[in-house]
Amino acid sequence: MGIFSKLKQVFQTKKDGDRYLSGLNKSRKTFGDRIRSLALSFTGVNEAFLEELMVILLEADIGIHTAQKIIDQVENRALDEKLHSFQQISECLIEVMAQMYNSHEDPPMRKNEDGPTVILMVGVNGSGKTTTTAKLTKLFAMDGHRVAVAAADTFRAGAIDQLAKWADRLQVPCIKGRENGDPSAALVDACRYAKDHQIEYLIADTAGRLQNKSNLMKELSKMQRVIEREIPGAPHEVWLVLDATTGQNGIAQAQIFMEATAVTGIVLTKMDGTAKGGIVVAIRDLLGVPVKYIGLGEKEDDLRPFDIDTYLYGICEELVSQDD
Repeated sequence: MGIFSKLKQVFQTKKDGDRYLSGLNKSRKTFGDRIRSLALSFTGVNEAFLEELMVILLEADIGIHTAQKIIDQVENRALDEKLHSFQQISECLIEVMAQMYNSHEDPPMRKNEDGPTVILMVGVNGSGKTTTTAKLTKLFAMDGHRVAVAAADTFRAGAIDQLAKWADRLQVPCIKGRENGDPSAALVDACRYAKDHQIEYLIADTAGRLQNKSNLMKELSKMQRVIEREIPGAPHEVWLVLDATTGQNGIAQAQIFMEATAVTGIVLTKMDGTAKGGIVVAIRDLLGVPVKYIGLGEKEDDLRPFDIDTYLYGICEELVSQDD
């Protein structure tokens, strides 16, 4: 079965497939539609074709390092496998991207069988971290889990109240820190609450300061120490929230956070607002960290678990349709 047939088969089983399509509309125009337009002038995998393909990959924000790896693999496979038609080449391109993402083996989400599972949300201010915390809370609660949130972003004005309002709307407990207070103290209170009230998932929103890498490391290190002291093995997951519209700057942010803490997953927000959907592949190639969820809109139910096959279908639907 070819990659296009596989993508279509996976997509047809997805209940939220249409949400992926609408949320990735801008990325599809920049990537899938642009790739399809190459068919008009296609005469083979020559220098001119590869240069045009490189431009499309860069405009999709795949980044020069990752884009060059993709170009090299497409060129080599075209030669080795004697691929001549545009359909064969476009299918080869998507297959290379899928294999690049899947080349890393991801462990399952760590869960605490003896108490609350703690998820620490990190990221810079403006990435959508607090809203994402709330959206994740709704997803977990809808699956029947007992969830609580910790409002430990004590430095951004209004962050505590923002999360508290979300929690009230979702009818989940919110353990609040004091504005300008010690975020670690809020996390201690939240951990103790979670243990005392049989909470299954504690999702903690943290401050998003990046002015000084040394201070960031100290702050995150302290947070993790106090959490681990209260709940052995915690935090079980550390998810970095990145704004997809920032493109390659998001990669730089991720590298700083990964130096400061053991990031186990990425949540990409505002995917519906950017034409730079290729950032998913760049993140995977450069950082090796899985994308756990993507934000496909502003509504509270627009956060979706990430699936590489549905994502690839979403950004190249027209290419797949041509395979019929």
